[in-house]
Amino acid sequence: MFRSIITLLSLSCLCLSVHADEITLQKNHPERYVVKKGDTLWGISGTFLKDPWKWPKVWKMNRAEIKNPHLIYPGDVVVLDMSSGSPEFKLLRQTVTLEPGVIEEPLEKEAIYTIPPNVIGPFLSQPLLIEQDELETAPRIVGAQDNRLILSPGTRVYINNLEEGDKKFWNIYRPGDVLKDPESNEILGTEAIYLGDLKISKFGQPASGNIVKAKEEIFSKDRLVVASEGFKESFVPHAPDNEVSGRIIKIYGGVAEAGPETVVSINLGKLNGIEDGHVLAISRHGRLIKDPEYKEDKSKPVDKESKVKPDEIKLPDERVGLVMVFRTFDRVSYGLIMQTSDAIYTLDTVHTP
Repeated sequence: MFRSIITLLSLSCLCLSVHADEITLQKNHPERYVVKKGDTLWGISGTFLKDPWKWPKVWKMNRAEIKNPHLIYPGDVVVLDMSSGSPEFKLLRQTVTLEPGVIEEPLEKEAIYTIPPNVIGPFLSQPLLIEQDELETAPRIVGAQDNRLILSPGTRVYINNLEEGDKKFWNIYRPGDVLKDPESNEILGTEAIYLGDLKISKFGQPASGNIVKAKEEIFSKDRLVVASEGFKESFVPHAPDNEVSGRIIKIYGGVAEAGPETVVSINLGKLNGIEDGHVLAISRHGRLIKDPEYKEDKSKPVDKESKVKPDEIKLPDERVGLVMVFRTFDRVSYGLIMQTSDAIYTLDTVHTP
């Protein structure tokens, strides 16, 4: 026989001292929840809270803890404690004590993710957002063994120039869609299409290497970018410190409208103060309608800079969902739709919730 000892971990980030009007609990919330493999932090928080993204405020996480959150593992127990009169989360972590001679399989040690890694995984390293013409100066494939035209895994290829000391592992890209700001029509960057992976076997002019993975057809003239060493896969949701406002500029997955667990890009990035984990509200951008009883008033000056004509009325924006940012560039970010009350479209507004 062996006995399980439940040890209470008093984590500083799991304390709560907020007003009831700031944090609303679900009506049928449980008193405790046992974390299972495959759970996400967002999903667990949604079991207790009507607004799952507010859990850092509930747990009083400071900026350091948001950047480097505590890990939660399958087998841990999240407990809702109301003894103080206001909700307080505590974490119980299960350990196992064995009698002599008894062997117990170790508990699962992979921490759970904030949002589904299978959905955002491809977007953690691809697509790559590049400055205009940045790929023009990148190393390029100039040929392949036996003069092959379509390059597949295992094919030996030649690269125009890679010097000793350069990286061995590279991603293969070619220029893709140009992302523009819907308001100013300014180019925000170009999405490079990820094609596959390559490993260098010999440096020089030319260098040589082997295709180790091909997602799409690869040709001569395709460009190389140093392979990513990995992006963090766990984020703590939090609102931006300042008021921000932007637009959804692209929906991924081959769909015209977005729903939960759809990836989108927005025209806000690091230069706008956006960071990984930011949660933004999504609102339907209020359309313009004709005033059915418009009468011209020549005594009123015409605002030539206004985008709303005198005979038009702009309907108010209506909130339709939440998006969580998981990867940022200078002027563009990628986010995952977390909640919706209606379909999400390109040009919908994103803003501080």
